[in-house]
Amino acid sequence: MPKSFARVTGILLMILLSGPCLLAQSAPAWKSWEVEADTLYNRQDFSGAIKLYTKVIETTRLTSQETYGSLYKRAVCYLNLGEFEKSLTDADRLLTLLPGNYQGHFLKAFIYREQSDTEKQLEQLQILLSVQPLNPDLLRWRGSLFLENEEYREAKRDLELARSFESDPQTETQLAFVYFNLDQPDSAFISVNRAIELDVKYFPAYLYGGTFALQVERYELALEYLSLALRVDDTSSTALFYKGVALIELKKTDEGCKCLNRAFYAGEDDAADYLEQYCFGSEDD
Repeated sequence: MPKSFARVTGILLMILLSGPCLLAQSAPAWKSWEVEADTLYNRQDFSGAIKLYTKVIETTRLTSQETYGSLYKRAVCYLNLGEFEKSLTDADRLLTLLPGNYQGHFLKAFIYREQSDTEKQLEQLQILLSVQPLNPDLLRWRGSLFLENEEYREAKRDLELARSFESDPQTETQLAFVYFNLDQPDSAFISVNRAIELDVKYFPAYLYGGTFALQVERYELALEYLSLALRVDDTSSTALFYKGVALIELKKTDEGCKCLNRAFYAGEDDAADYLEQYCFGSEDD
């Protein structure tokens, strides 16, 4: 073998063997900062993680898409710390760099939820549902917002569609409230009972069932729901108050006054009027 050829082969072999080391040395420093920031994030040291994500952002100036993750994760850290405006600024910056980014819009929806901004949540959810129109979690979220706005038909549409994928006691109880406000009491009671079947300890279903029954003057049914509610939570002043009302309407005044008296001393101020009208002069606890 010519000496010159052996020499070239030796040089190539050295380059080949040293390649991994050379690659490791050439890895950008920001990647190690990001890994360290991720570790701090997983430990819920959000302030420490923010410092390192900021170092990545300022050093790289976000000139490549692979650095955008640090911007998103810093926004999430700010959200966890309750620094919503800073989180929103980062989310908007991410969407400027990546228009239409799903995670960016999802993050903004969460920020607006923390800020109790219903209209802006709805704007973001509309964008998200244009991408995933059959996402049951997003449908339940938007349906709940429509319910808060008393937009019952819109809430019914979203909540019924979400239920078609998977039913849960909260969605059934929300639907019960929607049906009742759309003058569909029979459907409301069906949803209340479905919620109870799904979770026999789901307190709101009993409470809603009791109040609906009171409003349609089905006092025996109201008493049944509210008695069961108090088995789940015997400290509920609201359930005590409504049970007292049901008993008063059923002419079981002594029992009703006892419930109303307990409700009043537990902080249910609405019980005072019933106590004054029906119970003064009767025996209390």
